Amino acid sequence: MKGLRIAMLAIGLSLPAVSSQAGEAVNLTLNWTPTADHSPFYYAKAQGWYEKAGIDLTIETGKGSGVSSLKVGSGGSPFGIADLATMLVAKSKGADVVALMSIYANTGQTFYWLKSYGVNGAKDFPNHKIGNPPGDASRVMWPAFAKAAGIAPDSVNFVNVGPTAKIAALKSHTVDIISDFYNEHDLKVIEFGADLGYVNWKDIGLNPYGNSLIVNGAFMQKNPKLVEDFVRVSQKAFAACVADVAPCLKALLDQVSGLDKENQERQWERIKFLMTDEFTTTKGLGWIDGERMKKDYELVQTYLGMEKPFDVSTAFSTKMLDPAVKMDASKVKK
Repeated sequence: MKGLRIAMLAIGLSLPAVSSQAGEAVNLTLNWTPTADHSPFYYAKAQGWYEKAGIDLTIETGKGSGVSSLKVGSGGSPFGIADLATMLVAKSKGADVVALMSIYANTGQTFYWLKSYGVNGAKDFPNHKIGNPPGDASRVMWPAFAKAAGIAPDSVNFVNVGPTAKIAALKSHTVDIISDFYNEHDLKVIEFGADLGYVNWKDIGLNPYGNSLIVNGAFMQKNPKLVEDFVRVSQKAFAACVADVAPCLKALLDQVSGLDKENQERQWERIKFLMTDEFTTTKGLGWIDGERMKKDYELVQTYLGMEKPFDVSTAFSTKMLDPAVKMDASKVKK
């Protein structure tokens, strides 16, 4: 018996320790560096909501919607954040990716310029330099904007500018125009005042879905319960942050250095506007409408072309959302 006990002890020591609380290791690849629109994920993690759902979440900084779409689509990360039009482009190239929840029900894509540089609208863009990163969604979808604005797609020059260097590049006149999300709007107003000009893509008739939560299709098929839990925890977190953003921004700032609290607060006010439409307020926070997705697909197909056309209904699912959790429009400042 003594020998048996020793043998069993040896076997026990050789086995890895497994905690009853251990969750499934899951990565979320962001579209860019973390800012206010990502704070609900940090808040839910800090509150232990993912852990309680059996999810051990790691949040990874991204390098553009194009990159996050391909990483998720190749199985390199189960979840990600990506601009939906950019995700559709990736899907047409074979990326196995599905959108689960819209964050920006309205496009956040905006071009900014200084009037003193001789730009007063999109018609003046030709022969000017636009600064943004190579993987930026606005660069991927530039042909669509150019056609809608009535200018030639090859009439501008793109300059590689990192996400945090855009304002400096515009101020130093390294570039004439920059692309950025509307949630960063107030920072530019403060910096440039009356000299600032801008156009949101919605203003010229382009309003594709913006940043959204996406998942690897094969991962979703294999782990439907985990994916549903991840979506519902995230949806719950966004609703909580709409109700009171202070603890959400604290969770973000506790984990991400170099962010200005007041700027993030201003961003969140713009983000709530971008989150709000007739579907997110009635069908469920994060709802993705089928008819709008058809229009987004046609937009991509018309201006960029689909390498391999597909049924757009396979590119999104609202089945994981909790319809009881809705966007609270009363929290949006007019």
